[in-house]
Formats: sequence, structure tokens, C-alpha cells
Amino acid sequence: MEPRPPAWPLLCLLLLCQSSCAGVGAQTYPDFKLQQPQSSEVVIKGDTLTLNCTVSGSGPVGPVKWVKGWGSDNQTVYEHKGSFPRVMRAVPDPSNDFTIRISNVSLEDAGTYYCVKFRKGTVDDVVFTKGGGTEVSVHARPSVPVVSGPSHRAVPGQSVPFTCSAKEFSPRDIRVKWLKNSTLVRAEPPHVTPELSNSSYRMSSTLQVKLSEDDVRSELTCEVQHPTLAAPLRKTYALHQALRVPPSVSVVAAPSGAVEVNKTVNFTCRVQGFYPGAVNVSWLENGTEMNTGNSTQPTETSRGLFELNDTVTVQAGEEKSGFKFTCLVVHEDQEPISGTGILWVTPPALGESNEGLIGDSKSLIYVAVGVVCTVLALLVIAILYLIRTKQSKGKSSPSARLHEPEKSSGTTTTQESDPNNMTYADLNFAKEKRKSVRRVIELSQQSEYACIQGSNSSSSQPASSSDNLTYADLDMVHLSKAPRRPPPCPEESSSEYASVQIQRQ
Repeated sequence: MEPRPPAWPLLCLLLLCQSSCAGVGAQTYPDFKLQQPQSSEVVIKGDTLTLNCTVSGSGPVGPVKWVKGWGSDNQTVYEHKGSFPRVMRAVPDPSNDFTIRISNVSLEDAGTYYCVKFRKGTVDDVVFTKGGGTEVSVHARPSVPVVSGPSHRAVPGQSVPFTCSAKEFSPRDIRVKWLKNSTLVRAEPPHVTPELSNSSYRMSSTLQVKLSEDDVRSELTCEVQHPTLAAPLRKTYALHQALRVPPSVSVVAAPSGAVEVNKTVNFTCRVQGFYPGAVNVSWLENGTEMNTGNSTQPTETSRGLFELNDTVTVQAGEEKSGFKFTCLVVHEDQEPISGTGILWVTPPALGESNEGLIGDSKSLIYVAVGVVCTVLALLVIAILYLIRTKQSKGKSSPSARLHEPEKSSGTTTTQESDPNNMTYADLNFAKEKRKSVRRVIELSQQSEYACIQGSNSSSSQPASSSDNLTYADLDMVHLSKAPRRPPPCPEESSSEYASVQIQRQ
């Protein structure tokens, strides 16, 4: 509402004739009445203010005006003449109701308003009568609160400040509450200061919050309560805007351990538990950047964090054994976080020699086992053969190979029989005696060369001549050295006896 300059002649007239004019008006127009029923009014900034004023009865000719204030600093708010963009009459002309409406009330509109009846004068209008005045108070709702966090993201475990602010409110009284995930959080009382440009106020409230990984999905709410508000004003701040969760980085090889030459190995970089979800992954081979040519998009977990797996494929050359493959992860323009895997390659020569040694060892074992088995088999066969041969010779009938009497130096020497070296053998060829002879032969383990002196049972003449002495080769015939037997009796006609003289050389 644009102020109009005071009408100085009218002001002087009002000051000089205030009491007399009122009295005159009352005396001249006793039935005229002006009513301004509102003594005070409270209006909210931005709303519409209604000021009531009605007149009745006959009165002097002259307009009815609304003025703000009384005295030298009064200000015409509305009159029939002129333009007042924010002020208009509530009832169209002509009427005795001079109620006005002031739209879009501002804090500057606070003050006392008067409804004044003027009487037309010779030069200017003069005050005939006025109302009791309406004191208008303008309250201002606080602005929608603004919650601000730290200028840089913080990691879990850090305590960071959050500020809630509101301005241009009136009156001064205001209350602030903080809530984290709908749970009340204790904070210091708000700091309220007056605005410099008008009669309103501003406030700020600060809260310290210690962040954690689970705050990715947490919310912080500032709630403002003021007399001008039917319901509190709220502003929510998502804590993920102030949170940075660094990733954990590890490198895993598949297959793990040492691999053969020319095998394929996959190194996977596991980037887990980070927020926000933007990361840059690169690979180094022994410190030299690799061109992987692929990129993987992170996936969100149930906790609201992100994870990513990036894989690089390596051909296991022999010259690459011991090479380090490093995964570099850059998150939120921070220092790179790295993980390293090492490629181990088995040399082919070593692998082949090991296989050859294993094969030779197995062959030697097989050969040794075969040789031992063969030797054992031959040994068993030889033992069986010897036993069989001995058994077959032992079972055969005693045979005698007769030779001519031995002669030394062309002369015939007669072997003298020594009674001490004489062994007797029963040479009875009767069938019923053969078993006993065989038994006697089998008992001896020596082969003796003996002289057999036979006697003919059918002839009663004893053999006294040396020509009748015959040597028998008793090889392989085992005779038992039995004690000396008595000479044979001449009456035994069915058996023959021979004296065996062992040659001791």
C-alpha cells in the first residue's frame, strides 16, 4: 500500500477544531453515528485484513476515509478518490458500509487504523468525526525450514553437524525438534535473532550426528512449531547425502595356486560395501596399466550399499610366473584402494621330469617285483627238481657197475681187507627182503666207493682167490654205516652177503 503525503491544511484544521468541530457535528447532526467495532486485529503475513466501519443517520456532506495512525505521521489508507491497489471496499457504492479489505498484508502494515468522516470545507475537507481505531498486529509464519549438512561427505564413525534454519517469522517465540528415523534426538535450543530489514526474526538450530554404515537409508527431520502455524513445518534430510562408505577390495584367482603353462587364469577384483555406487576400476600388470576393455556396473545390496566384481583374464606364460596383478579402485575422488593377486606358473621341464621320475620309479618297482618272482619261481622249480631227482634215484633198485680189479704199475695187488674198515651189506635179492634193503640205503647221506666181496650161497666153497674180489661203483647209492655184523651163516641159502671195504684216500 503506497503512502500518501499528509494533507497539511486538513491536519491544521483537525488540530485547531478537534473539540469544537466534534461538538458542532454532534449538535448539528445529532442522529449521525459512525461505528468502528474492532479494537484490535491479528493478521498473518500474506493474508487479507478486513477493517469494519459503518455510518448511519444524516450527516454533513463529505467523504469517509481510512487513515493509519493519528497525528503528524498519519497516512491515508483508503478514500473514494485515488488508486489503492491492495485496498478495496467490501461493499460496492453507494452504501453506508465503509468496510475495507487489505490484501497481501505485510509486516509493515502493522499499526492503528481509523475510520474518519469528513465535512466539506471551503478550501479542504475537515474532520467531522472518527472511530475508536483498530490496532492491527501482523504475525509472520516462519519460512519452510532448511536443513543443511556438511560440505563434504564423511565416513562412518565421524560426527558431523547438521543445521536447521527458518526466517521472517513473528512473533519471536519458536520451537524446534530433531528426529532421526522418527525417533526424537536431543538438541540445543534454537538461536533466534531479529531481521535487519523488518520486525521479523530468524532462527538456526544445530545437531551433531555420528554417522554409521546403516545411515545410508536413515533420515534426519527438523520440525518447527510457531503460534502462526496450525501444524508444524517439517524438513527431511537424507543422511546418505552426507555419507561416504569406502569399499573393501580383494583379488581372487581362479584357479588358485600354481597353474601349468598356457592355462587361463581369471583374476576377479571384489569391490564390496561402498556408497555412493560410482567407482572407477583399473588393472595393473606388474605396475603397467592393462587394457581390460570391459566395465561392470555395481549392484545394490539389501543394506543400500553397493558391490562390484571386475574380472581380467590372463594367459599363464612361463615368463609371467610371479607377476603381480593389481586392482585399483577410485571412489569419490579419494586415494585409490588396491588389491593384488600373484600368478604362479609351473615350469614344464619340472613337471615332465617329475612325471618321468614317477614313471621310472613305478617301472623299477614292477621290474624288481618281476625279477624276484622269477627267481623265486626258478628256485622253487630247482628245489622241486632236485627233490624229485633224489626221490627217483632213491626209489630205483640198487645197481652195481662191475669193473676189473684195479692194478697199479702193471701188477695185480690184492686189496687187503681191513676188519676195521669193512662194512657188510645184505644183498639178498629175494622179494621179501627188498624193502629192508631200500630202507637201509635211504638212511645214508654218503656215497662210498666200496669193494664187494660176494659169496655164493649155492657153493660151499669160500672165495679165497683175489680174482673173485670185485669192485662195485656205488655212486648215488646211499649205504648206512651200520655196526659190524657177524659173518653170515652158511645155512642161509636165500641171501648173499658182500663185504664192503671203503677206500680211504
